[in-house]
Amino acid sequence: MEEYIAHIRESDKKIQTVAEHLTGVQALAEEFGDKIGVKHIAGLAGVLHDMGKYTEEFKEYILMAVYHPEMPPKRGSVDHSTAGGKLLFKLFHDHNKNSNDKVDTMNRMILAEIVGNAIISHHSYLQDFLNPDLESNYLRRVKEKNLEEFDWSETNFFKQVMDETKFHEYVNQAVKELNSYLQKDAGTSREQQLMFLTKFIFSALIDADRTNTRCFEENKVDEPVNHEELFGVFYERLMTKIESFTEQEGSDSPINRLRREMSDQCDQFAAKASGIYTLSIPTGGGKTLASLRYALGHAKEFEKKHIIYVVPYTTIIEQNAKEVRNILQDEAHILEHHSNVVEEEKEDDELEDGLINLRQKLKLAKDNWDSPIIFTTMVQFLNVFYADGSRNIRRLHNLSESVIIFDEVQKVPVSCISLFNQAVNFLKTHARSSIVLCTATQPELDYVQHKLNIEPEAEMIGGLDHVIQAFKRVNIVDRATGEQFDSDKLVDFVMEKVEEIQSVLVILNTKTVVKTLYQKLQEQSLPVSVYHLSTSMCAAHRNEILAEVKGKLKDRSPVICISTQLIEAGVDVSFKCVIRSLAGLDSIAQAAGRCNRHGEDDVQQVYVIDHAEENVSKLKEIQRGKEISAKILVDLKRDPSSHGGSLLSVQAMERYFQEFYTEFESSLNYFIPKLGENMTDLLSSQRMENKYYQAYRQRHQEALPLFLVNSYKTAAEHFEVIDSHTTSVIVPFKEGEEIITELNGQQSIEDLSRLLRNAQQYTINIFTHEKEKLSKNNALVAYLDGKVLALTEGAYHENYGLNLENDSPFELRMW
Repeated sequence: MEEYIAHIRESDKKIQTVAEHLTGVQALAEEFGDKIGVKHIAGLAGVLHDMGKYTEEFKEYILMAVYHPEMPPKRGSVDHSTAGGKLLFKLFHDHNKNSNDKVDTMNRMILAEIVGNAIISHHSYLQDFLNPDLESNYLRRVKEKNLEEFDWSETNFFKQVMDETKFHEYVNQAVKELNSYLQKDAGTSREQQLMFLTKFIFSALIDADRTNTRCFEENKVDEPVNHEELFGVFYERLMTKIESFTEQEGSDSPINRLRREMSDQCDQFAAKASGIYTLSIPTGGGKTLASLRYALGHAKEFEKKHIIYVVPYTTIIEQNAKEVRNILQDEAHILEHHSNVVEEEKEDDELEDGLINLRQKLKLAKDNWDSPIIFTTMVQFLNVFYADGSRNIRRLHNLSESVIIFDEVQKVPVSCISLFNQAVNFLKTHARSSIVLCTATQPELDYVQHKLNIEPEAEMIGGLDHVIQAFKRVNIVDRATGEQFDSDKLVDFVMEKVEEIQSVLVILNTKTVVKTLYQKLQEQSLPVSVYHLSTSMCAAHRNEILAEVKGKLKDRSPVICISTQLIEAGVDVSFKCVIRSLAGLDSIAQAAGRCNRHGEDDVQQVYVIDHAEENVSKLKEIQRGKEISAKILVDLKRDPSSHGGSLLSVQAMERYFQEFYTEFESSLNYFIPKLGENMTDLLSSQRMENKYYQAYRQRHQEALPLFLVNSYKTAAEHFEVIDSHTTSVIVPFKEGEEIITELNGQQSIEDLSRLLRNAQQYTINIFTHEKEKLSKNNALVAYLDGKVLALTEGAYHENYGLNLENDSPFELRMW
């Protein structure tokens, strides 16, 4: 029997046959698919994805590519990813149309479309079934494209991998799984359910393919983790820590007793069936440990595989992950994922399959969220479901069978509300995950079109009104109504306060005014430590600054900290005075949580000011939040009993969120101005409501011969969680310099995986205009064939991080 080649190992030139690769990927894909009951659907994608390597053309290509790299084949000359999708279309779309069983026929066609799209896309991203130009990328590949050796590929597949009888039995199992999947959620449209199923199958295929290829190349087998045993050990360590709190001074104070009560309630709640729940512990109430207690208890009880914390800012990742690591005494099983250090591939890399060059090593590096405990951001969570490229979506299947805790859920970007809700509903209904919406200020989302399927009795904590009142530690002082501050006036105000009460935190809305205020305070030569915090600094740098700040606070030394809103959530600091520039009510509430956090003093003051020099005109959500909060402040000044008598009351929050989301009602479904379409419609609208489908029928006077007509690739290409595109760059801060140096050498896949993981602490995200200025000032250096960017030493400053001018003095770089 003639041997066909899938890969040739770089180290010893050992061959992995096509049959070995296909059955290996099939087994992994089945394992991933089984999490949501679609073992055979995922396995079908795995076993067919490289069927096109059963050709003389591919065999000749890979031998030439490995042994004669100086003679690369012409781009696009070898197509091995179309064949598997083409086979499914041929067998179940074209040949099956005359079947008497219409439902069975339809489901086989749908199966062919879902699995076929994943297969033809596994070197790029899911294709459009119908795009804005009224063309079908999917049909062009599986129906119209001519593959000269297709019949030979099909013959070899059935001869060497799976005979036809077994194949059709396997497809029958996949059809049964599709029927069961669609019956689970009668309240959601078939198109939306199929969209998420397609993305899940694509994720399972991508990760199975890359994992199998990496294990072959490294000549290693991944060791499985015993999650039940691990989470049991973690739970015991957490309980030991919680019990130790009772021995500390002040442990019997009313606040600490209340914290224990809420923690106990979370523990008891863990026995409830998986669902979507809320955890509304006030700021300073021990939310991180209480939610971890629920998560570990629930994971043990219901055999979950992952605990995933999703937070709005990278700073919360650093603080929470560090706290959890210390308690659980574990480094290996806790992953921090801040951003994608490697620039996402947008183009098709099929021509390089079979090679182990640098680009392929980066692709194969372990980046799939298979860790038992993961800390990541809302941006990364949404990217998994909706962003272009294969690196993000590879992680999707690992969100199943998980406990997912959304910390500060009110920070979901307005335009992504519906997309967020739909993804979370899928995780609850199909992926057997339990969701915790964790915040002191739950947003009001009852009037959003695409609602969360939240449980009827969702709140974990009883007697919330009593709890909120018990945790009152500050008064809000309105210095924003009828008054403005510029930087000079604010300097005077800060100096006045620090003389009175020693520790002052100032939170402003933009990095520019934060830096200006910091520099002006530095010029005063004050006998007090002044610190600067912003996202212009890498995580490791911010951690170092925060550690110094905490030391000053603990010693009751005079200290001033000037920060952007990154310090508002999840950072355990407690100042005697907080000054907050006018923002949304949720932000003001979070800022208040950094003042007198543990109730160590009598009620302290949080001052809300209006900063005249802040330019937030392009930050629409912050701008609108400021306006609504300002109106509520005016109401309270006029009538102190209005809105529950407090800026931070439940009534004020309800009023704020209702007005906020009503203002952005037209944006909640991710409207794309360039297309005049909502992303929710591009992804999952029904045929007769799909604008492109209707236009196609009118142009061609016939229906598109597909059940699915949605535009997955177009939607992904237009998706960005934040309005401005950002790029991750590694900075030369301490160990960051060593990482940059190592990236310049020859690395194995394992080394690259380690380096990219370690680099998370030493990256910042820069906007396009910043990237252009840095390039102009020769401040960017490209590594790994341009896939990773790093700053030069002069482009990073010891006090405030990113320096666009690339002129930080040498002595400041001697860390």
